[in-house]
Amino acid sequence: MNKSITLDTPINLLSGVGPVVEKGLNKLGISTAKDLLMYFPRKWEDFSKLSKLNTIRPGRVAVSCKVLSIAVRRSHRNKRLTITEAILSDDTGSIKAIWFNQPYIVNTLKKDQSYLFLGNFEFKNNYLSLNNPIIETIDTDNQRGKIFTTYSENSIVSSKILQKLLSQVSHLYTELSDSLPTEVEKANQLIDYSSAIKQLHFPDSMVQVEEAKKRIGYAELFELILTGKVLKSEIQTENSAKIKFELDVVERILKQLNFDLTDAQRKVAWQIFQDLDEPHPMNRMLEGDVGSGKTLVALLAAAMSLNSGYQVALMVPTEILARQHIVTFKKLFASQSIRCELLVSALKGSEKTKIHQDISDGKIDVVIGTHALLSEHVEFSNLGLIIIDEQHRFGVNQRRALKSKANFMPHVLTMTATPIPRSLALVVYGDLDISVIDQLPPNRKLVTTKIAGDQSRQNVYREVDKLIEKSQQVFMVCPSIEQDDSSGMKSVKSVYNNLKNTVFSSRRIATLHGKMKPLEKEQIMNDFRDHKYDILISTTVIEVGVDIANATVLIVENAERFGLAALHQLRGRVGRSNVQSYCYLFTDSSNPYSLNRLQAMEKTNDGFRLAQIDLETRGPGEIYGTTQHGILDLTYANIFDTRLLASVRKTVESFIKEDKMLQYPELVKRINELKKLTSLD
Repeated sequence: MNKSITLDTPINLLSGVGPVVEKGLNKLGISTAKDLLMYFPRKWEDFSKLSKLNTIRPGRVAVSCKVLSIAVRRSHRNKRLTITEAILSDDTGSIKAIWFNQPYIVNTLKKDQSYLFLGNFEFKNNYLSLNNPIIETIDTDNQRGKIFTTYSENSIVSSKILQKLLSQVSHLYTELSDSLPTEVEKANQLIDYSSAIKQLHFPDSMVQVEEAKKRIGYAELFELILTGKVLKSEIQTENSAKIKFELDVVERILKQLNFDLTDAQRKVAWQIFQDLDEPHPMNRMLEGDVGSGKTLVALLAAAMSLNSGYQVALMVPTEILARQHIVTFKKLFASQSIRCELLVSALKGSEKTKIHQDISDGKIDVVIGTHALLSEHVEFSNLGLIIIDEQHRFGVNQRRALKSKANFMPHVLTMTATPIPRSLALVVYGDLDISVIDQLPPNRKLVTTKIAGDQSRQNVYREVDKLIEKSQQVFMVCPSIEQDDSSGMKSVKSVYNNLKNTVFSSRRIATLHGKMKPLEKEQIMNDFRDHKYDILISTTVIEVGVDIANATVLIVENAERFGLAALHQLRGRVGRSNVQSYCYLFTDSSNPYSLNRLQAMEKTNDGFRLAQIDLETRGPGEIYGTTQHGILDLTYANIFDTRLLASVRKTVESFIKEDKMLQYPELVKRINELKKLTSLD
């Protein structure tokens, strides 16, 4: 133990860390001894209970065995599948171990040498075998077995390297500062912080691992819920524009659009109108599945603000969506002499300068744009409402920059079509009021979704061609632009060339992707909307906001490469009328995880259910759309435990009432860190 090592010691001063390893550690976000201690394992393999071969039963087993033989071969049925087989033995018997698509195992294991194996002992292919077992070498420390920690790795830094480095800093556990108040820790029967960190890295038992995860997870929930409560109370002290509700404004807009609101739209619109009529700022998030009518509700909020004489800013993630919105707004407000302008990076310098000046002078009432709205040259004269569409696409710092451009605190309405499970929303968006449109417009038919492989491609194309014959249109989405790669990833250009010269040679086909100039993209979308094309082959630039009711077919190539949220957004480009629509997800993947995700798309059109599945499989991840390492990744917080969440919220409310926060400087420091990332202020 080197006692000269402190929490602030640079990682390159630890034994075994040269320039290459240091670079690998830095890529993992580890630059100091403290960073290393806070780099938690992602899983634990329990070798602590080793069984003899003559006692094992089907299920998860750990054994210590010698390798009698090992060989690798190709599967007879699938030449792309490799099978590595080994015969393992101890002093009571022998078994076969099998690894699929891991040919390197043959070089990892040495004949007549003993190792620890952990895997599923099960009946497959007419015999019992140990399938895809994890392997650990045996040394003097683990001859009887122990719990091995596995970390997120890269090509340079392995779990074994991290374990060796952690052993050099193990004396620093007790020096780590903790934000959770001692009284909260004791009241909830949690183990102390230093013990939790120690048990995560060097566990005594799996019971202790669970206690450690519980301790860290509780603190994460406590910090986030407390931060939300603090922010919410702070925003109530700010002054904002009081925008009076006028029923005739709503009636005029609905009459112009020839729309009737659904009950869900009425409910959330009224919540927003009540917020706007208060002297403190609205800070509301509007959730709604694709096609549920969020934009119409936002239009009504904008109209109410304009009626009271305030400017409105609408920020969207793509120029295609910005240009689509500006057409709608100009048409809607033309009769009222409301000036709406587009502000995107593609504008010429002189045009931008003129728009900047007119915004500042109050001559422009509605500004719709992308990140160009965040430019330091943009200053508003009387900004009353900010609407941020597809808010999950923007980092918190970007949202804060837009909000800072008002002379007083404006009202903020953020919208998302990526549903957030209520359990997560209550934790991470505690500073926001949340409205949900949980109802689609009447007469909408659910999109029929099917997983397809190359063997059924021609049948799918024939069915699609029949729909084109009925004057319906088709979106095709590819993961890349230029050319197919060695892994089989389809590209826009290759699919276009193939279809134009074969099955769809008689159809009108266009391509769309991010490398095109903005005006070129706009022209193609307008032409597709005007039905000058039957098929549009695109990248995910169509993911958000593109609304073409006549498009009834979506084909996604290499669907396994997209997340559930992206696939659901893409599927939302069809099914926007009362005509039956179809979504075909092409994949050649045999990965069970990928296929399970795609099967979820087949089974449900419910974005909230898909978000729950995505969350359960991926974890909350970078919830706030910021890439700052380690700040907001929920490592062990169990957001699915409703009883736990209720308990933490109750504890937070009691803690706030007792006004004890200033007694805990580490907690104040942590809350201030989280406020910077979660607040719009």
